[in-house]
Amino acid sequence: MNIRSLTRGDGVVIGAAVLLFIASFLDTFDKSGPNAWDNLGLVMSMYVGGIAGAVLIVLARALPQPLKFVGLDLGQIGVGLTVFSLWTAFWSTIDPLGAFDDLDTADIGAGSGLILGLIAALVLAAAAIATPLVPALQAALVPAPKPQAPQPYGAQPSGGYGYPGAAAPQQPYGAQPQPGQPFGQQQPPAAAQQQPATPAPDFSPFWFAVPVARPLFAEDGSPAPIAELAPGTWYLAVEQRGGALVAQTQDGRRGVLQDTSGIQRG
Repeated sequence: MNIRSLTRGDGVVIGAAVLLFIASFLDTFDKSGPNAWDNLGLVMSMYVGGIAGAVLIVLARALPQPLKFVGLDLGQIGVGLTVFSLWTAFWSTIDPLGAFDDLDTADIGAGSGLILGLIAALVLAAAAIATPLVPALQAALVPAPKPQAPQPYGAQPSGGYGYPGAAAPQQPYGAQPQPGQPFGQQQPPAAAQQQPATPAPDFSPFWFAVPVARPLFAEDGSPAPIAELAPGTWYLAVEQRGGALVAQTQDGRRGVLQDTSGIQRG
């Protein structure tokens, strides 16, 4: 489960569900009386139904692979439950005594539990429907950490224990070896020993993150993906091929990211 894949809209859904849960313990009527938990039909349809819808929406967003039930995505079922919760809250607020036939008092109106529940259900359903449509709600709820400034692709770290660059500089052709170097020993070229092949001169490697999960394909053009890039994780782009990027994952695998729309550069 990837928490960083949650969006701002999911944050609004979570907050509205918490508010709906609190409202279920408040008075159903404007005078002292029962709360929603004293009426099974009301609490299950308006309050628990909305909370269950919020859980399904967040769960569908956080799971790496979408889950379906009777052919429907969990997120779609969750949106339907939030709309049903709003529908029940609206009519229950208009006619609060409809669920309590044993109360014949005519001057009783909707209490704080129904009013706050209606507001929470309205926000919950609106966020569930609007999140896929409003770009501002699709931004990450937890921003991805900024990566450290990357070294140029192929560059070696600074000198130290075991660093190959700490060796003596290469002698010009025909020059006498320095003291301590065996006579006649050839020193391998530093560039060939230390640096791999670099990408095109006009491309500089950079860190990036994807807005949604996207497949990474093999460099040989195979149609089957070799990995999936997850939102909230930084990857290194090492080469550009037309509109695609050659990306390197954290475990060292390289592949082609064909869809680069909306990526966030580090």
